[in-house]
Amino acid sequence: MLQVLISAIAGYAFGAVWYMALAKQWVKATGIAVDENGKPVDKSPLPFIVAFVSALVVAGMMRHIFVMAGIDTVGEGLTTGLGLGLFVVAPWIVNNVMFGDRNKSLIWIDGGYAAGGCAVIGLVLVLF
Repeated sequence: MLQVLISAIAGYAFGAVWYMALAKQWVKATGIAVDENGKPVDKSPLPFIVAFVSALVVAGMMRHIFVMAGIDTVGEGLTTGLGLGLFVVAPWIVNNVMFGDRNKSLIWIDGGYAAGGCAVIGLVLVLF
């Protein structure tokens, strides 16, 4: 269980760095209302809480997959995590963007986070 928690924290931290680096592009692509300093107007902590709970769910399921498949090396954890992000999660993000008629740059921003976040979670899972 500690392995899942640490992996979720790592995936969440990756997301924080990812979205801080791409904050201007993401805010522009989403159309979120911002104040005069470019910061989102809605200061609710709920998205951050949901994001962490989601990272826990993903890390828990990835741990289950890893145990069932015998994935236990750094290379296997990293590549399997990346593969799950790129070939399972990201295509759903593409569908959501396309059917929601949202800014197409979100495919790369949010899809990149899914791929990178799953890679980080996969890496950390096999380290503990």
